[in-house]
Amino acid sequence: MPTAFGTSDPLPEAALQIAPVRYPRPSRLAAPLPVTPAKAAAAAERLGLHTVGDLLEHLPRDRQDARTIAALGVDEVATVIVEVRSIASRPVRRRGMKPLVEAVVADESGTMAATFFNQPWLARKYAPGTRLLLQGKYQARNRFRVQFHAPSTDALGAERSGGERAARDTGDVATYPATDGLSSTQILALVREWRQAAQDALEPLPARMRAVERLPDRAAALDAAHFGDQEGGRRRLAFDELLLLQLGLLRRRARRRESARAHALAPPGELTGRWLSQSLPFEPTGDQRAAIGAIDAELCGERPMQRLLMGEVGSGKTVVALYAMLRAVESGSQAALMAPTETLAEQHFATLQALMPGELVQAALLTGSTTQARRTDLLGKLATGELKLLVGTHAIIEDPVLFDRLGVVVVDEQHRFGVNQRRALDRKAPAGVAPHVLHMTATPIPRTLALTAYGDLDVTLLRELPAGRRPIDTHVCATERERFRAYERIREELRAGRQAFVVCPLVEESEVLQARAATAEFERLKAGELRDFRVVLMHGQMRPREKAEAMAAFAAGGADVLVATTVIEVGIDVPNASVMLVEDADRYGISQLHQLRGRIGRGPHPSLCLLFGAKESARLRALAAHRDGFELAEIDLELRGEGELVGTRQSGLQAFRFARLPEDAELLDRARMRARILLDEDPRLERPEHVLLGEALLAAYGADALEPIPA
Repeated sequence: MPTAFGTSDPLPEAALQIAPVRYPRPSRLAAPLPVTPAKAAAAAERLGLHTVGDLLEHLPRDRQDARTIAALGVDEVATVIVEVRSIASRPVRRRGMKPLVEAVVADESGTMAATFFNQPWLARKYAPGTRLLLQGKYQARNRFRVQFHAPSTDALGAERSGGERAARDTGDVATYPATDGLSSTQILALVREWRQAAQDALEPLPARMRAVERLPDRAAALDAAHFGDQEGGRRRLAFDELLLLQLGLLRRRARRRESARAHALAPPGELTGRWLSQSLPFEPTGDQRAAIGAIDAELCGERPMQRLLMGEVGSGKTVVALYAMLRAVESGSQAALMAPTETLAEQHFATLQALMPGELVQAALLTGSTTQARRTDLLGKLATGELKLLVGTHAIIEDPVLFDRLGVVVVDEQHRFGVNQRRALDRKAPAGVAPHVLHMTATPIPRTLALTAYGDLDVTLLRELPAGRRPIDTHVCATERERFRAYERIREELRAGRQAFVVCPLVEESEVLQARAATAEFERLKAGELRDFRVVLMHGQMRPREKAEAMAAFAAGGADVLVATTVIEVGIDVPNASVMLVEDADRYGISQLHQLRGRIGRGPHPSLCLLFGAKESARLRALAAHRDGFELAEIDLELRGEGELVGTRQSGLQAFRFARLPEDAELLDRARMRARILLDEDPRLERPEHVLLGEALLAAYGADALEPIPA
C-alpha cells in the first residue's frame, strides 16, 4: 500500500525555502569569524562570512595552477608558491616608515626577490626553508611586491589519498568567490587558519544512509572541498542540502494533506457530461482527459486538491480548468479563477464564455476596472450564491468579496502571486474548510527546478496539442535583406486574409537602451512597410479601456497588425494570426520567446515566427530548432543556470549553496528517494539515529519544518 510520502510525485513548497541553508554548529564553527582590517571585515560581511562555519562552507570555485617565477611577466598580478632561501629586515630612510623585509624566494623554475612592507617581524617568522603562498605584482629587475602572503604548508599541504604527494607539490591553488577588500588568496589563508574546526562539524546523516550512498562524513567532506577531492566534498554537502529540502517539503505536504479538509464534491453529473459531449467545440486530447480524470479523483475526496497544471503553449489548460470549475458548480458550490493581470483575466473570461454557452452557468468578471455599480451587483449575487463562477484579478481577494460556498479555485500563472495572496483566496471558502485548488502555468519548468520550486502540488503535464494545431516555422533574422524579406512575408500573409503580431521590447524609445519601441514602431509601420493595412497599438501603459479596444479590434478582424510589447505574452487567442515578428529578440529569454510564439499557430494556417537578433545567439538558435516547450526549458536551464533563472524568472526558488542544477539532477533524485524512505520509517524524525537530522532540518528551515503531522 502506498505510504503518505510515496503516493504521488509532489513538487516542493517554495514558501518553505530559506537560503542559504544553515546547519547546527558547535562552538568553534559558530564562533564569529575574526577578520581584520575593517575593509576586509566589511568584505567578509558582504560575502556572508559571519562565522567560522560560514567560512568553511564557502567553497572554492575551482583549482588553478599557481604561476612559476620564470613565467611571470612585468606588472603581472599573480599567486606563486615558493620557498624562502634567505630573509632579512632593513631600515628605510624615510621618517615614520617601518623597515622593509626582503627575501630571496625560489621555486623549481628560478629565484626572485620578494619585498614585504611594514612587517618587520616576518624576518623571524619566515625562516629559510619556509614554504609561502604569495600574492602580489611582479616588477622589473626580478622583484615581487607582496600584497598578501601566507604559509603554504597547511593551506596546500594535506596528504592525498593513495599516497599522492601534497597539493603544495603540484602547485595548485583553490580559487574562491571573493570581493573588493577580501581576495581569494586571503580567504584561502583564513580557511587554512581554521581548517581544524571542520572536525567539529556534526554528522546529520544516519550511518546506514551514508554507507548505502557511499558518502564521506561531513567533516571529511568539508576538508576535501578545500584541500582534497573538491568535487567529491561538494557533492556530499550538496546531498545534505537537497535531502533537507526534500524532508521539509515532504513533511509539509503530508501535514497539509492530513490537517486541511475540503467539501467532497459529488461525482461528475449532467452539467459536465453535457458540456463535454455537446458544448465543447472539439474533442479533448488524451492529456486533457488524463488531467480531468486525476482532478475528478481528488474533487470527490475531503483532502483539498493542490495540483499544478503545467502545459505546453496551446495545450488547452483552460479547458481543464473550466471542467474543474463546472464540477464545483454542479455540486452546488462556486468557483473562481484568479489571473495576475487585467488583460489576462479578460482573455480568460472571453475564452470561458466561448467554451461555455451562457445558459449553462452564470459567470462574471471582476477587476480593478469594474465600475462601482457593476461591482455592487456582482458582490451581492456572489454572497447569495446566485453567481456561480467568477473570473478576476487580485480584486477577488479583497475583503468585501464574499462567496456563499467557494469550492474550487483556479490560480493562473501562480508564481506571479505571493503566498499570502494565495492564502487569502483560500480563506474565501466557508469556515473550517479549504477550497480545492488548481494552479496553472503556461511556462514549462525544467524537471530539476520543478522539484525544488513548487510545493504541496501534484503535477499534471499537458504536452499533447489539440488536433488541427499547425506547426510554427521559426527563423532568426539579422540582415537588412532578411528584414526586407520579413516584411514581404508579412504582407503576403495579410493579403491572404491573415493577421500579424509585431512585438517590441520597449514602450517608448530610450536613449540608454538601443532597442525598438512599440510606440515608435507603430507610427513607422503605419507610414512605411505596412501602410496599406490596419495597424493598432497595445502596451501595458495604456488605459485598460484602450487596451481592451485594441485587443477587441484585432481579435474581431478589425485590424490586420497588432504592434505590442510582451503584454500579449499569455492569454491572447486569435486563431487567424499566422505570423509574428519579434524585434530585439535576443533581449528575451527562451521561455518568454516560446510564450510569445505561442500566440500564433492557433488556427488552420501554417505559421511563421521571425526573430530579429544575433544569429550566433544560442537562445535564438534553440528557438529555431525546437518547438517543444519542455525541451526548451531544459536547454534554457543549461544555458543560463539555475541562479539566473531564479533571479529573473521565478520568485521563491531555492538559492543553493552547494548544489548545482541541472548538473546535480541525479543527486536530487537520490536525495528525494532517501527522504521518502526515511520518512516512511520515521515521519517525526524521533529515532536516535535521526535526531541530528531533525536538528539540521530545524536549523535550515525553522520550526515549521518540524511541526507534528496529524495522526
